[in-house]
Amino acid sequence: VQLQASGGGAVQVGGSLALSCAVSGSAFTIYSMGWFRQAPGKERDFVAGINRSGDVTYYADSVKDRFTISRDNAKSTVYLQMNNLKPEDTAVYFCAAAAYGTGARAEYDYWGQGTQVTVSS
Repeated sequence: VQLQASGGGAVQVGGSLALSCAVSGSAFTIYSMGWFRQAPGKERDFVAGINRSGDVTYYADSVKDRFTISRDNAKSTVYLQMNNLKPEDTAVYFCAAAAYGTGARAEYDYWGQGTQVTVSS
């Protein structure tokens, strides 16, 4: 299974970015999906998750009401729309796929390469 994340970049405070993660090599719908992020010197943290059918989502408290995770099973792609970005959102963002579980506690077996998001004030 290969995950290819894209869409990162640099934005000013209050701006928006949209990340995408294309999955190949296996049936997309058997996986719940998640987005994680890792800031310099910090651990990788859960950001958002979505179940296999796309009708249940999970968010870290720090991003609730600002970020939206979604998926298009026909395109084997998961998205993360990030609005009202803050400097503390600066991190490398990773997408991940889990065959078991959903949300923060899922067993994420496959990871994308990461995409940098930088928010400046």
